[in-house]
Amino acid sequence: MKNVLQQDLNTIAEIELVYKTNVFPSKRPVIKTSQSAYELLLSGWDRDKIEFVEQFKVLLLNRANKVLGISLISTGSATGTVADPKLIFVAALKANACGIILAHNHPSGNTKPSKADELLTAKITSGATYLDINVMDHIVVTTEGYYSFADEGMM
Repeated sequence: MKNVLQQDLNTIAEIELVYKTNVFPSKRPVIKTSQSAYELLLSGWDRDKIEFVEQFKVLLLNRANKVLGISLISTGSATGTVADPKLIFVAALKANACGIILAHNHPSGNTKPSKADELLTAKITSGATYLDINVMDHIVVTTEGYYSFADEGMM
């Protein structure tokens, strides 16, 4: 019986949760407004893709709203991308984030969120409550401006 058990354990993947950073906490940017989140997101967005394909990212924050990191969740087409809630929560949990800001770009330049954007935001916000993660905002990013769900009372 021991050999069978040992053999079974060797065929099971080991899962390791790791968050690595080389940024001292005192050097991490602090998000105070949707404008500061937008500026940070825009500065790190691939300029070759922002008006070409839609991408979904999550900004990970600690309790003091200091940025732990930004995770690219998905890249899609010119008209949409799939943002898997499991991947969003994996990133948040792996970084031990207390808060997250959802973000995606609209290659068209239109900042207005779609009905699908609104439904996804509600779904992620609902799921986050079970994990004690605060969804602080969902920002639609374009090169010329942004839309903040929080600023517009949609959160």
